[in-house]
Amino acid sequence: MIPEDLRYTAEHEWIAGDGSGPVRVGITHFAQDALGDIVYVQLPDEGTVVQAGDSLGEIESTKSVSEIYAPIAGTVVAKNATLTDEPEIINGEPYAAGWLVEIAPEDPASVSALLDAAAYRALTES
Repeated sequence: MIPEDLRYTAEHEWIAGDGSGPVRVGITHFAQDALGDIVYVQLPDEGTVVQAGDSLGEIESTKSVSEIYAPIAGTVVAKNATLTDEPEIINGEPYAAGWLVEIAPEDPASVSALLDAAAYRALTES
């Protein structure tokens, strides 16, 4: 459950796209599985400028509340409004309909500096 075509962070976010345009961000299958049933998601508004490592919002599950972190610096250009009413989509489709935000990267090269699938797999298996 670790798609080869994505980039990852040690905080269990994934990034789709090469940075030449907006990238889509979500949490990994590993993260949603650890959280359990997701009941609420709080995301930043479009136009919010974030730095890598900044809090992007929160995901609340029946077990806990967890911060979501920006994997790269840039500007939020879209958020998944569907999650307002249906946050549980993240549990069923973390790499598809359960995406969180889209960010226009400040530095396109920052995307390739993130973990590839093999490195993320090693991180989650250790």
